[in-house]
Amino acid sequence: MKRYDLRHLGDKFLNRMGEILKNSARGETMIFMFEMGDFSAVQKSADLVEGLNSTLLSSIRYNQVDWMIVAKKGRI
Repeated sequence: MKRYDLRHLGDKFLNRMGEILKNSARGETMIFMFEMGDFSAVQKSADLVEGLNSTLLSSIRYNQVDWMIVAKKGRI
């Protein structure tokens, strides 16, 4: 399991998250942290995971501004 802190990217985290998911090995589990801004970023990240043929395992509000999701490459 690898952890990726994408908070420094602000609202531009989706491109990097997509690159990481595409380049990961099948079955690999990843934790992504990002600034949510508004809740649309949460839905966009979930849609990205689904669109890249992966599974969203968890989606949690980390604190007032940060969100954390856990994704697994490939379908369960």
